[in-house]
Amino acid sequence: MKKDVRTVAADQIRRLEAAMVARRRWTADEFRRLFVEHPLIWHIARRLVWVAEDGGEALKGRGGAVESGGEGIAFRVAEDRTFADVDDNALTPPGSARIGIVHPLELGKALDAWSAVFADYAILQPFPQLGRAVHVLSDAERADRRLERFQGVDVPPRAVFGLERRGWQRSRPMDAGIQSCVFREVPGGLFVTIKLNPGVPIGRVDDGGDQRLEEIRLDDRPDDDRSSPQRAGRPFGELDPVTASEVLAELAEAAS
Repeated sequence: MKKDVRTVAADQIRRLEAAMVARRRWTADEFRRLFVEHPLIWHIARRLVWVAEDGGEALKGRGGAVESGGEGIAFRVAEDRTFADVDDNALTPPGSARIGIVHPLELGKALDAWSAVFADYAILQPFPQLGRAVHVLSDAERADRRLERFQGVDVPPRAVFGLERRGWQRSRPMDAGIQSCVFREVPGGLFVTIKLNPGVPIGRVDDGGDQRLEEIRLDDRPDDDRSSPQRAGRPFGELDPVTASEVLAELAEAAS
């Protein structure tokens, strides 16, 4: 039984981290039912910082300037399942609010204050949130249609395909069953694509040798080598800051 609970908890933690990265939002009713009132999940929920975004009513309190569009306030779930802002003042999100797990980039200057609150209460987070490393595109990278920071790096094939646990996918196999790209869908219907050289034989990950990250591009569809190589792609500045940070973190992990 304990093993089953640990398995469920681990799965939910992965889902919640993915929800933070994707900036998923729930209604106030869904939030209470799925997280606050759930006998297991609420133990995870109270170890995270959440954000309530204005759904038509003003939100009062000091939780941090949430830079995600619209007015919002960050809060945590207290031990008695009530809600508190960064000053431990009680907070009640209106019924029209949309609630999600806040990304540290969205907290702005309030990040340090929230980190202090969690340290004071000795709250251990289920995954990196407040202490999460953040990454920023340079001005040149924002204007460019190729991400040269990681291009030309040679990595083991398992490091590339390890990206699949972060939502990346492999391209369809080409001639001789070679998979030559991995890609990740990002908000706005765009795709970040990594072109691999020489590519990996399908089903034989270790047979292809080290893979060079030959080209990293942003485009409006995944590149599986059946499309024209003359496509210009899109500037990486079209990525929102949260998505850009997460993509850079994933590429840094693969290239390390």
